[in-house]
Amino acid sequence: MAEGEQQDVPFEPVEEKQDYIDELTGLAEPTGLLTFSSSSAIITIQDPNMHGMGKAIAVFILFICMFGFLNGLDYASPESGLIRPDEFVYRMSMGAPEESAVFQGTIYDDEGEPLANATIHISWDTGITWKSNETLSDEDGYFFMEHLDPGLTRVDIIVERDGYRDVLANRVILSPPAMIEPVGFTQIDFTVPSQSEFAAQPCSNNQSDCEIRTIDLTPGQMAHPLMDPSAAGTYIMIGFAFMGISLIAAGFALWSLKSGSVAVLRTSAILAFFTMGHYYSACLFGLVAFGLTFAIPKRTIPLTD
Repeated sequence: MAEGEQQDVPFEPVEEKQDYIDELTGLAEPTGLLTFSSSSAIITIQDPNMHGMGKAIAVFILFICMFGFLNGLDYASPESGLIRPDEFVYRMSMGAPEESAVFQGTIYDDEGEPLANATIHISWDTGITWKSNETLSDEDGYFFMEHLDPGLTRVDIIVERDGYRDVLANRVILSPPAMIEPVGFTQIDFTVPSQSEFAAQPCSNNQSDCEIRTIDLTPGQMAHPLMDPSAAGTYIMIGFAFMGISLIAAGFALWSLKSGSVAVLRTSAILAFFTMGHYYSACLFGLVAFGLTFAIPKRTIPLTD
């Protein structure tokens, strides 16, 4: 062979050595060319913004909260509004158990001194017949009566003096049991007018002089009978509770609009449910809003660079 000429050496394939992992598993990595393929799949994430339907429900809940606030404002205004404390207590007493009311108080004369041995006669209509009970005031003018029916009653304060029987008549609502209490307590103090005021009252049957002299205050108490002042205070506290819950529910509704959270919106609807009011307006609307929150569709957006 001449100098400078290359000698053809036959090609001998080199045996590829297996990796020790391949030896252990018995699986070898593919030696062919890699092939890539594309698909139409798109990676998405949940949209952080509230769906349009959720925004509409949030506005609806804000409207409900306004109803609840007005309901609470009505409760907190005992001298005005749709329903007053005496009407509220009377409605509660209609479903109360019989003989579950206690009535107590103090009898005073026109000078503010306690009246002893004054007769307190109470009567009420059961729908079938009239029931009554009576007791006497003690030396301090205090009286206590139990086993009475809650609801509307007539209370006659009878005082005997100088050969006359002076009768002061009032309409009174006895409070029903509240919460877990077995009985309802009603405490009202009465002031008996002077003898001159009783003497100025006309006698029955057009007589010039009468042994029984009566001052009847019931005509002026037809719309709003007397009731326990503490019951009226409870009524006002309920009103402030309604107003507070409605403001909290409105705050949650605004928060849901900002955060886009359906869970926060649902919480707002639950809170609005508890601002019921007299005609259960906010209560019913709140229940509807709560149900609608489960119909809000979930939106997603594609994940891009």
